[in-house]
Amino acid sequence: MPSRRLFLKNSALAMFGVGSAPAWLCRALFAKRAPAERKKILIAIFQRGAVDGLNVVVPHAEPSYYSLRPTIAIPRPNGTEQSAIDLDGRFGLHPALLSLKPLWDKKQLAIVEAVGSPDPTRSHFDAQDYMESGTPGLRATGDGWLNRALTAEPRPSPLRAVSLSPDLPQTLRGRNEALAIGSIDDFQLKDSRAAAMFESMYGSTTDRVLNATAREMFDAIRMTKSIQRTPYTAANSATYPHGRLGQSLQQIARLIKANVGLEVAFTDVGGWDTHVNEVGAQPHTGHLANLLRDFGDALAAFSRDMGDRMADITLVTMSEFGRTVKENGDRGTDHGHANVMFVLGGNVRGGKIYGDWPGLEREQLYEGRDLNVTTDFRVVLSELVATQMGNRRIGTVFPGFSGSQSRGILSA
Repeated sequence: MPSRRLFLKNSALAMFGVGSAPAWLCRALFAKRAPAERKKILIAIFQRGAVDGLNVVVPHAEPSYYSLRPTIAIPRPNGTEQSAIDLDGRFGLHPALLSLKPLWDKKQLAIVEAVGSPDPTRSHFDAQDYMESGTPGLRATGDGWLNRALTAEPRPSPLRAVSLSPDLPQTLRGRNEALAIGSIDDFQLKDSRAAAMFESMYGSTTDRVLNATAREMFDAIRMTKSIQRTPYTAANSATYPHGRLGQSLQQIARLIKANVGLEVAFTDVGGWDTHVNEVGAQPHTGHLANLLRDFGDALAAFSRDMGDRMADITLVTMSEFGRTVKENGDRGTDHGHANVMFVLGGNVRGGKIYGDWPGLEREQLYEGRDLNVTTDFRVVLSELVATQMGNRRIGTVFPGFSGSQSRGILSA
């Protein structure tokens, strides 16, 4: 008999058409469920591949930044479309992130500099696993910090924790049930063979755990079916870009507006491993610029679409590690250490750079080559868990970490 968690993880791959479903399933699907209450929501975005934080948030007051990156550095702010967008006289946004400047000005966007994992690995696989599990240096952790951050509820919504991905990511695995939904419109019932399997598993089992799991799954299908029936139009003339992140955030917006009880959501976007040709002929062009333009436009569209609902939402971005301060011979950068995180939301104390900047002189660098980590990524995430989600059992969410070094990024 499949486990309850395996059942949930694979459920989106084995659905069947409502028209062919047996009567007992139709009754379960369309049974009434009380509307979920409006909740605080935490959204985590993972930039897989190790984004070059030094070209995302440019330390334009640092002479070493320009001497170590003679061909790929973003020019100091000068008002042109090729130069950094000044934030505070020391740091500036990559010019492709122009759409995020209004959020900074409205103090909805905060930036954390020199943030990362205390573990020194330069392996993408290990570093991503450590960040998603919330236990840097420990390979044996089976669940993730975002799952552990969920507090116990008597009957949580089946769409309480959702990943917009084909498979359930490490960060949402654990004792609290979570769903991976590649697409809201594709999360539906498919064929009669699967119907017979479901009937056999659900209709005749005396296993109360499996029985409850099936009910949760049917509830999730019913809820998404209701969302599918309503064409979605973004509010406030927001336009989502067509890339993976923009479309994922649009679907998260649909779930939030449908009041299905969403509490945490996760999505990711890859392509940030810029070993070669990081910057084009002009600093505002090239591979990194294209990724950042889509990234910034997606966040800006989501904030615009949500409008006043952003008061309930906090969004955080992360990447497994940063990249070397010095550019390599292929006009790219190699695996580094510290990086940058964005925090966006209605209760964010934005318009400010958080974190202790260590400097870019050789003696200030980690192993003489990388930006040094001065803020553990768990400091940022634990504050979001405690303040946004109301879970102050930080030692449970991040085992072995006290979380006592809050940066004050969120208002209480």
